[in-house]
Amino acid sequence: MAGAITHDNDQPAAGGRQSGPLIVTEDADLLDDLLRLCAAAGATPEVHHGVPERGGGWEAAPLVLVGDDAVRRVCGAARRRGVVLVGRDQDDSGVWRRAVEIGADHVLMLPDGEQWLVDRIADVAEGVGRPALTVGVIGGRGGAGASTLACALAVTSAREGLRTLLVDADPLGGGLDVLLGGETADGLRWPAFAASRGRVGGGALEESLPNLHSLRVLSWDRGDCVAVPPQAVRAVLAAARRSGGAVVVDLPRRIDDGVAEVLAQLDVGILVVPGELRAVAAAGRVASAVGMVLRDLRVAVRGPYTPGLDDQEVARLLNLPLAGEVPVESALSRPHEGKAPPGAAARGPLARFCTVFWERALAEAGTV
Repeated sequence: MAGAITHDNDQPAAGGRQSGPLIVTEDADLLDDLLRLCAAAGATPEVHHGVPERGGGWEAAPLVLVGDDAVRRVCGAARRRGVVLVGRDQDDSGVWRRAVEIGADHVLMLPDGEQWLVDRIADVAEGVGRPALTVGVIGGRGGAGASTLACALAVTSAREGLRTLLVDADPLGGGLDVLLGGETADGLRWPAFAASRGRVGGGALEESLPNLHSLRVLSWDRGDCVAVPPQAVRAVLAAARRSGGAVVVDLPRRIDDGVAEVLAQLDVGILVVPGELRAVAAAGRVASAVGMVLRDLRVAVRGPYTPGLDDQEVARLLNLPLAGEVPVESALSRPHEGKAPPGAAARGPLARFCTVFWERALAEAGTV
């Protein structure tokens, strides 16, 4: 398999740090496999037979893949993190001793470890840092205003300068692109990702989606597809989170396998509950189901209230922490097709609620 060979007297990439992994091996078959895996991950590696003579070449690489044949040639190299010893002999117990000799973080045997290695190389290629703060919004009953609040949170996040992705996880909700006035916008919808397995590239995902109001939106189309396999949901949401910033997910009230995959990747859940006794009773069942998967579930209460209820009492009845009182405004009760999206008025009460939520959530996550 053809690959790029960087000679020892070549210069480093701009900034002194290469974007792809460093491969150290003289084993032609192993090199073919590693180049194939790099290509699958979208990365261009440097290849050397030993420690690069160029100053900083060994230290600057974001990931170093050392063939088992090259251990003796790298033993004198400076210790660093991100070194993987790659071999083929599953029965060779001495490989662990050799890994210690070169300070390797991991020992990988091919072909069993191929998917793990592709993921690691792809992380390097994408420059993965802190994952996105991922927030799910779910209604305590039908018509609670969860979709509108999800849109307002995403619009507010984007206005504050965060990379933001809004995910519509409710195939029967009519489409968040419609709520944002972008049902005809170019870009992929959920059915296009139904066959996704393994790893989805975060950058490629983002670029493929409609860009509405300075944020990316993954919604449903108007076709007959009303579900994608759970593994596709897992792969797509994981890709969205790897790119950092904020991800907001509008959740349906039913919990199926696909929704469970979303819940498992959420940092915070918001349960939107109108201030009515019947809504509180319905929300209790939703909270019980969601709470089996999601640890951090909070309640956001929306008026008007049944006599005897307020936001504090609703939170007490549900035994959930209070995220706040969602402002009563037309944005929560009126369709928005063709109009400004929820939360677009920066000084409006709904936008102010969302701003306070993000300030607290980001501080708790340690991102500010």
